[in-house]
Amino acid sequence: MTAAADAIAEHGAEASLEEIARRAGVGSATLHRHFPSRQHLLEAVFRGKVEALCATAADLAGHPDPGHALATWLGTVARHAAHNRGLAAALMRGAHDGDPTLGAGCHTMIINAGADLLAHAREAGAARPDVSITDLLTLVNAISLAVEGEPDGAVQADRLLTLALTGVRPAGDAAKRAM
Repeated sequence: MTAAADAIAEHGAEASLEEIARRAGVGSATLHRHFPSRQHLLEAVFRGKVEALCATAADLAGHPDPGHALATWLGTVARHAAHNRGLAAALMRGAHDGDPTLGAGCHTMIINAGADLLAHAREAGAARPDVSITDLLTLVNAISLAVEGEPDGAVQADRLLTLALTGVRPAGDAAKRAM
């Protein structure tokens, strides 16, 4: 799994399965026995990362500033997406092309984790009532796609997300507006 995650971070979701097997110190046939398709391997790599994102959301749920907690988590998701170059998109593309269950559980986990943080932010008056978690994750995805090929993509994703969440007004003015 570590070899696959490293190869995906370096080469994107289309990383060579032979290269992954080589990095893992196993033969190609061994890799295929454990993961019958590229999509199954991608889901296994992605699931662990999604579980970590959900654990981060759970840790942030008790933060005294729910708006900050939501923004922090969205930044974590953006950095994850930029660092894992095309992993989520490849997994979802595979789900549309073949097995619709691939990636669905991960997608639901992310939606639920983010929805909880958004609900807390709304209750605190830190998020507009008409903003949905799907809106925010679409924004994060768009930012991540825009910077995924850049060497400092995670840093750029963070900057662009902060800009999107706070707007273009100076910091004092932006703080007066809710997300």
